[in-house]
Amino acid sequence: MPADDAITSLIQAGRAGEAFDRLVPVYRRRVFGLAYSLLRERAAAEDLAQEVFVKLWQALPKYDGRAQLSTWIYAITRNAAISALRARRRTVSISDPAVLGEVEAIAAAPAAGDDPALWRQVETLPEKQRQAVILYYQDERPVEEVAQMMGLPVNTVKTHLHRARASLAAALTADDREVA
Repeated sequence: MPADDAITSLIQAGRAGEAFDRLVPVYRRRVFGLAYSLLRERAAAEDLAQEVFVKLWQALPKYDGRAQLSTWIYAITRNAAISALRARRRTVSISDPAVLGEVEAIAAAPAAGDDPALWRQVETLPEKQRQAVILYYQDERPVEEVAQMMGLPVNTVKTHLHRARASLAAALTADDREVA
């Protein structure tokens, strides 16, 4: 990614402030999207995205370039989201009517510009399959990068994608039969 190269060059030149100014517009949507896909709640995802950018601001001068910038940012976001989920699990019950209402609203909302039925079904996939589908198809990342981002072997990611495609095909075929 050309923007990543420019940002990395600024970091290496000791110009972390300028790098951060360029990083935020490039990654704002992706960080929020990942946070939302894991947390499933808009306000929590917005809060988490802000926290992630604060962490990035603090850690940017220490970025060593061993991983791609996007992978590094993804890992920070994913780890922050997992920590938030752990904290939330202690306080939120799935039987809570507010939680059920939020889940139903998310499931009913179509993704902009996409087949709403498909993305409703993606939301029902197991977490690892859902993450792999979003990173591979929505973010258009190669399987190797998805594997690195998820901390999984490449063949495991391929298996998650294969199973997700099979589940989606079966679910969408069943939906089509019900409509007809």
